[in-house]
Amino acid sequence: MSNPEPDAEREKSTSEILGEALGGVARRAGLDPSESAATHTVVWTAMGGWRGILESVLPSLAFVIIFTIRPEPLILSLGISVGLAAVFTIVRLVQKSPPSAALGGLIAAVAAAALALWTGRGADNFVPGLITNAVYGSVILVSALIGWSLIGLAVGFLMGEGTTWRNDRRKRRAYFWLGIAWAALFFTRLAVQLPLYLAGDVTALGTLKLIMGLPLFAPLIAVTWLVVRALHPREPAREDAPEA
Repeated sequence: MSNPEPDAEREKSTSEILGEALGGVARRAGLDPSESAATHTVVWTAMGGWRGILESVLPSLAFVIIFTIRPEPLILSLGISVGLAAVFTIVRLVQKSPPSAALGGLIAAVAAAALALWTGRGADNFVPGLITNAVYGSVILVSALIGWSLIGLAVGFLMGEGTTWRNDRRKRRAYFWLGIAWAALFFTRLAVQLPLYLAGDVTALGTLKLIMGLPLFAPLIAVTWLVVRALHPREPAREDAPEA
Protein backbone atom coordinates (compact mmCIF):
# COMPACT_ATOMS: atom_id res chain seq x y z
CA MET A 1 0.00 0.00 0.00
CA SER A 2 1.40 3.36 -0.97
CA ASN A 3 1.84 6.07 1.62
CA PRO A 4 -0.18 9.32 1.37
CA GLU A 5 1.45 11.96 -0.75
CA PRO A 6 3.36 14.58 1.30
CA ASP A 7 1.65 17.41 -0.59
CA ALA A 8 -1.81 16.12 0.35
CA GLU A 9 -0.77 15.86 3.99
CA ARG A 10 0.56 19.40 4.01
CA GLU A 11 -2.61 20.71 2.36
CA LYS A 12 -4.79 18.99 4.92
CA SER A 13 -2.66 20.18 7.81
CA THR A 14 -2.63 23.74 6.52
CA SER A 15 -6.41 23.84 6.02
CA GLU A 16 -7.03 22.47 9.51
CA ILE A 17 -4.67 24.96 11.13
CA LEU A 18 -6.16 27.85 9.16
CA GLY A 19 -9.71 26.73 9.90
CA GLU A 20 -8.95 26.48 13.60
CA ALA A 21 -7.40 29.95 13.65
CA LEU A 22 -10.27 31.54 11.72
CA GLY A 23 -12.84 29.67 13.77
CA GLY A 24 -11.23 30.87 16.99
CA VAL A 25 -11.40 34.47 15.81
CA ALA A 26 -15.05 34.05 14.80
CA ARG A 27 -15.94 32.45 18.12
CA ARG A 28 -14.33 35.25 20.11
CA ALA A 29 -16.30 37.72 18.01
CA GLY A 30 -19.53 35.94 18.90
CA LEU A 31 -19.93 34.35 15.44
CA ASP A 32 -20.36 30.69 16.34
CA PRO A 33 -23.07 28.98 14.25
CA SER A 34 -23.07 26.04 16.66
CA GLU A 35 -24.66 28.33 19.23
CA SER A 36 -28.26 29.53 19.17
CA ALA A 37 -28.46 33.32 18.89
CA ALA A 38 -30.70 35.87 17.23
CA THR A 39 -29.26 37.66 14.21
CA HIS A 40 -29.40 41.11 15.82
CA THR A 41 -27.58 39.74 18.87
CA VAL A 42 -24.83 38.26 16.71
CA VAL A 43 -24.35 41.50 14.77
CA TRP A 44 -24.30 43.57 17.95
CA THR A 45 -21.76 41.23 19.54
CA ALA A 46 -19.57 41.25 16.43
CA MET A 47 -19.47 45.05 16.55
CA GLY A 48 -18.53 44.90 20.23
CA GLY A 49 -21.67 46.63 21.51
CA TRP A 50 -21.64 50.32 22.33
CA ARG A 51 -18.08 50.11 23.60
CA GLY A 52 -16.82 48.51 20.41
CA ILE A 53 -18.62 51.08 18.28
CA LEU A 54 -17.14 53.97 20.25
CA GLU A 55 -13.66 52.45 20.13
CA SER A 56 -13.96 52.00 16.39
CA VAL A 57 -15.49 55.37 15.53
CA LEU A 58 -14.37 58.04 17.99
CA PRO A 59 -10.59 58.14 17.30
CA SER A 60 -11.11 58.53 13.54
CA LEU A 61 -14.01 60.93 13.99
CA ALA A 62 -11.96 63.12 16.34
CA PHE A 63 -9.08 63.21 13.87
CA VAL A 64 -11.33 64.23 10.96
CA ILE A 65 -13.10 66.97 12.95
CA ILE A 66 -9.96 68.45 14.50
CA PHE A 67 -7.99 68.26 11.24
CA THR A 68 -10.83 69.94 9.32
CA ILE A 69 -11.05 72.76 11.86
CA ARG A 70 -7.33 73.13 12.42
CA PRO A 71 -5.05 71.16 10.06
CA GLU A 72 -1.89 72.63 11.58
CA PRO A 73 -0.13 71.51 13.63
CA LEU A 74 -0.81 67.97 12.43
CA ILE A 75 0.28 66.51 15.75
CA LEU A 76 -2.79 68.08 17.41
CA SER A 77 -5.41 66.03 15.53
CA LEU A 78 -3.21 62.94 15.56
CA GLY A 79 -2.49 63.28 19.26
CA ILE A 80 -6.17 63.52 20.16
CA SER A 81 -6.98 60.49 17.99
CA VAL A 82 -4.22 58.35 19.54
CA GLY A 83 -5.10 59.68 23.00
CA LEU A 84 -8.69 58.49 22.70
CA ALA A 85 -7.51 55.04 21.57
CA ALA A 86 -5.16 54.93 24.56
CA VAL A 87 -7.97 55.89 26.95
CA PHE A 88 -10.17 53.06 25.66
CA THR A 89 -7.31 50.60 26.14
CA ILE A 90 -6.57 51.80 29.67
CA VAL A 91 -10.26 51.56 30.63
CA ARG A 92 -10.36 47.95 29.45
CA LEU A 93 -7.22 47.12 31.39
CA VAL A 94 -8.56 48.74 34.56
CA GLN A 95 -11.87 46.90 34.22
CA LYS A 96 -9.98 43.67 33.46
CA SER A 97 -12.00 43.14 30.32
CA PRO A 98 -10.43 41.64 27.16
CA PRO A 99 -8.23 44.47 25.83
CA SER A 100 -7.52 42.89 22.43
CA ALA A 101 -9.96 45.03 20.40
CA ALA A 102 -8.92 48.34 21.97
CA LEU A 103 -5.25 47.36 21.98
CA GLY A 104 -5.42 46.50 18.29
CA GLY A 105 -7.03 49.87 17.61
CA LEU A 106 -4.36 51.64 19.65
CA ILE A 107 -1.50 49.94 17.78
CA ALA A 108 -3.12 50.79 14.44
CA ALA A 109 -3.69 54.40 15.52
CA VAL A 110 -0.08 54.80 16.68
CA ALA A 111 1.31 53.29 13.48
CA ALA A 112 -0.90 55.48 11.28
CA ALA A 113 -0.08 58.61 13.27
CA ALA A 114 3.65 57.87 13.12
CA LEU A 115 3.49 57.54 9.34
CA ALA A 116 1.50 60.77 8.97
CA LEU A 117 3.94 62.68 11.20
CA TRP A 118 6.91 61.28 9.28
CA THR A 119 5.53 62.34 5.88
CA GLY A 120 3.77 65.46 7.13
CA ARG A 121 0.58 64.51 5.23
CA GLY A 122 -2.67 64.10 7.14
CA ALA A 123 -3.98 61.74 4.46
CA ASP A 124 -1.25 59.24 5.33
CA ASN A 125 -3.07 58.57 8.59
CA PHE A 126 -5.39 56.40 6.47
CA VAL A 127 -2.68 54.38 4.67
CA PRO A 128 -2.88 51.36 7.05
CA GLY A 129 -6.62 51.15 6.41
CA LEU A 130 -6.11 51.22 2.65
CA ILE A 131 -3.50 48.48 2.88
CA THR A 132 -5.78 46.40 5.11
CA ASN A 133 -8.64 46.64 2.62
CA ALA A 134 -6.36 45.62 -0.25
CA VAL A 135 -4.86 42.65 1.61
CA TYR A 136 -8.13 41.37 3.12
CA GLY A 137 -9.97 41.75 -0.16
CA SER A 138 -7.27 39.95 -2.13
CA VAL A 139 -6.88 37.06 0.31
CA ILE A 140 -10.62 36.47 0.64
CA LEU A 141 -11.14 36.71 -3.13
CA VAL A 142 -8.33 34.29 -3.97
CA SER A 143 -9.46 31.80 -1.33
CA ALA A 144 -12.98 31.83 -2.77
CA LEU A 145 -11.80 31.48 -6.38
CA ILE A 146 -9.60 28.46 -5.63
CA GLY A 147 -12.40 26.72 -3.73
CA TRP A 148 -11.01 27.12 -0.23
CA SER A 149 -13.22 29.90 1.08
CA LEU A 150 -11.96 31.29 4.38
CA ILE A 151 -15.56 31.47 5.56
CA GLY A 152 -16.03 27.79 4.78
CA LEU A 153 -12.84 26.90 6.66
CA ALA A 154 -13.97 28.82 9.73
CA VAL A 155 -17.50 27.39 9.72
CA GLY A 156 -16.19 23.90 9.06
CA PHE A 157 -14.04 24.08 12.18
CA LEU A 158 -16.80 25.56 14.34
CA MET A 159 -19.33 22.95 13.21
CA GLY A 160 -16.87 20.09 13.64
CA GLU A 161 -17.00 19.04 9.98
CA GLY A 162 -13.50 20.08 8.96
CA THR A 163 -13.26 20.51 5.21
CA THR A 164 -16.04 18.07 4.28
CA TRP A 165 -18.17 21.08 3.28
CA ARG A 166 -16.14 21.11 0.04
CA ASN A 167 -17.93 17.89 -0.96
CA ASP A 168 -21.31 19.57 -0.58
CA ARG A 169 -22.07 21.58 -3.73
CA ARG A 170 -24.65 23.77 -1.95
CA LYS A 171 -22.29 24.76 0.85
CA ARG A 172 -19.34 25.24 -1.44
CA ARG A 173 -21.37 27.57 -3.67
CA ALA A 174 -22.71 29.53 -0.68
CA TYR A 175 -19.26 30.03 0.82
CA PHE A 176 -17.94 31.06 -2.58
CA TRP A 177 -20.50 33.85 -2.93
CA LEU A 178 -20.07 34.94 0.67
CA GLY A 179 -16.35 35.25 -0.03
CA ILE A 180 -17.07 37.28 -3.15
CA ALA A 181 -19.38 39.56 -1.13
CA TRP A 182 -16.75 40.21 1.55
CA ALA A 183 -14.04 40.79 -1.05
CA ALA A 184 -16.36 43.22 -2.83
CA LEU A 185 -16.81 45.15 0.42
CA PHE A 186 -13.07 45.61 0.91
CA PHE A 187 -12.42 46.45 -2.75
CA THR A 188 -15.32 48.92 -2.82
CA ARG A 189 -13.84 50.73 0.16
CA LEU A 190 -10.48 50.81 -1.60
CA ALA A 191 -11.96 52.02 -4.90
CA VAL A 192 -13.79 54.90 -3.20
CA GLN A 193 -11.12 55.94 -0.70
CA LEU A 194 -7.93 55.59 -2.74
CA PRO A 195 -8.73 58.48 -5.16
CA LEU A 196 -9.50 60.71 -2.18
CA TYR A 197 -6.20 59.72 -0.58
CA LEU A 198 -4.31 60.52 -3.78
CA ALA A 199 -6.12 63.87 -3.94
CA GLY A 200 -5.20 64.60 -0.31
CA ASP A 201 -8.81 65.26 0.67
CA VAL A 202 -8.57 64.26 4.33
CA THR A 203 -12.05 65.39 5.36
CA ALA A 204 -13.86 63.48 2.60
CA LEU A 205 -11.59 60.46 3.03
CA GLY A 206 -12.15 60.28 6.78
CA THR A 207 -15.89 60.81 6.45
CA LEU A 208 -16.30 58.07 3.85
CA LYS A 209 -14.12 55.73 5.85
CA LEU A 210 -16.56 56.04 8.76
CA ILE A 211 -19.61 55.70 6.50
CA MET A 212 -18.17 52.61 4.81
CA GLY A 213 -17.10 51.05 8.09
CA LEU A 214 -19.65 49.67 10.54
CA PRO A 215 -22.71 50.70 8.45
CA LEU A 216 -21.57 48.27 5.73
CA PHE A 217 -19.95 45.73 8.03
CA ALA A 218 -23.09 45.10 10.10
CA PRO A 219 -25.47 44.15 7.24
CA LEU A 220 -22.89 41.81 5.70
CA ILE A 221 -22.35 40.12 9.05
CA ALA A 222 -26.12 39.62 9.27
CA VAL A 223 -26.30 38.15 5.75
CA THR A 224 -23.35 35.84 6.44
CA TRP A 225 -24.92 34.64 9.67
CA LEU A 226 -28.29 33.96 8.05
CA VAL A 227 -26.71 32.01 5.19
CA VAL A 228 -24.57 29.91 7.52
CA ARG A 229 -27.51 29.17 9.81
CA ALA A 230 -29.56 28.13 6.78
CA LEU A 231 -26.80 25.72 5.78
CA HIS A 232 -26.55 24.37 9.32
CA PRO A 233 -30.07 24.36 10.79
CA ARG A 234 -30.28 23.45 14.45
CA GLU A 235 -31.91 20.15 15.20
CA PRO A 236 -35.22 20.51 17.07
CA ALA A 237 -35.07 19.58 20.70
CA ARG A 238 -36.05 15.98 21.25
CA GLU A 239 -39.02 15.41 23.45
CA ASP A 240 -38.80 12.78 26.12
CA ALA A 241 -40.27 9.50 24.99
CA PRO A 242 -43.61 8.73 26.73
CA GLU A 243 -43.42 6.13 29.39
CA ALA A 244 -44.94 2.75 28.63
